[in-house]
Amino acid sequence: MPHPETWWKDAVVYQIYPVSFLDSNGDGFGDLNGITSKLDYLQDLGVNVVWLSPIYRSPLADMGYDISDYRDIDPRYGTLDDWDKLLAGLHGRHMKLMMDLVVNHTSDEHAWFEESKSSKENPKRDWYIWRPPKYDADGNRRPPNNWKAQFQDHHNQNAGSAWEYDETTDEYYLHLYHTKQPDLNWENPEVRQAVWELMRFWLDRGCDGFRMDVINLISKVEGLPDAPITIPEDEYQDATEFYANGPRVHEFLQEMQNKVLSHYDIITVGETPFTHSASELARYVLPANKELNMVFHFELVDLDSPRTAQRMPFIHRPWKLSEFREIVGRWQRFKRDEGFWNAVFIENHDQGRSVTRWGNDADAWRVLSAKMLAMLEVTLGGTQYVFQGQELGLRLNFRCRFPETFGWMVEGLVY
Repeated sequence: MPHPETWWKDAVVYQIYPVSFLDSNGDGFGDLNGITSKLDYLQDLGVNVVWLSPIYRSPLADMGYDISDYRDIDPRYGTLDDWDKLLAGLHGRHMKLMMDLVVNHTSDEHAWFEESKSSKENPKRDWYIWRPPKYDADGNRRPPNNWKAQFQDHHNQNAGSAWEYDETTDEYYLHLYHTKQPDLNWENPEVRQAVWELMRFWLDRGCDGFRMDVINLISKVEGLPDAPITIPEDEYQDATEFYANGPRVHEFLQEMQNKVLSHYDIITVGETPFTHSASELARYVLPANKELNMVFHFELVDLDSPRTAQRMPFIHRPWKLSEFREIVGRWQRFKRDEGFWNAVFIENHDQGRSVTRWGNDADAWRVLSAKMLAMLEVTLGGTQYVFQGQELGLRLNFRCRFPETFGWMVEGLVY
């Protein structure tokens, strides 16, 4: 049996994407009261921890990952009182509640950013990453560097750029994702202090842990240099080498551990995109480093995706069972004697349904495939994560087409 402080090693975590889980009032949005009404069901499944994808106030430019107020619930989902009721229901059943922590960026409608963009002299100007424009030989205004955003906004005149121009102050702000998701400047100690305070707000209210969104992107390389030209025909280039696992990320997480996490008995898991290096991922997890309990890494769930940095969703790449087995086995053996702990998952809100991807979702085989995948998960070492509906063996409803440029592309519903 694990020690009390490592209760999360025996946990089964059930991820809920609130908007699509259960609508209790008929307004078309799943909500907190809908979740509360299903706690007996979740308990019967054997769930120990419920992880909520973002429920904070948000314009929903990125389904809640663009947060405009970290200390309030979006009215679509309910109220703080509803959250308290959900928490009490979970704790009364000896279950726990984990929240999404999205602090690489905020919404551009967050009060912090509204202050930051108001003038260059505003005290919160340096809470975000601002840079002056560059100009080409013809005097045309250009972004500060050639970094490509992870989300592409083709309605923007700088479609593809990770920078958005703000006329008020004649500068650009950095957004690694959507234009409405400006990146916070973690180099500023005031920003880090504000993050520690909002974390304490939820932990002191009873939250039992955090899943940390793209937490390995919070430190950017000094100077923000141009990315190397890897796709000559593209104006903007993949720059992940300049912000994935950046120079101060481990310093920041160790500060988080010292200032906040070490004072609570909680579960922590970090999302670490663009990182398949085992030695790099170990730095986040090994107990001696005092950072996080575990991380989500994507080597397995990227197995059937093209080997490209900027890929369309649900484009299929053929894979072999031997590849699947090798990846699973290698991570199960990785640094076990040093305390590395795995987060075991095969689907989530960003992934297609596992029974479609890794099994056979035809009527004759769907249930058996789902059971075999579940058996695989529960026999692996690590903390198990289940996405809503995975226990039902839900398939990815899809339409297949074969465009010449993209190969097999699947479009469909995740839930």
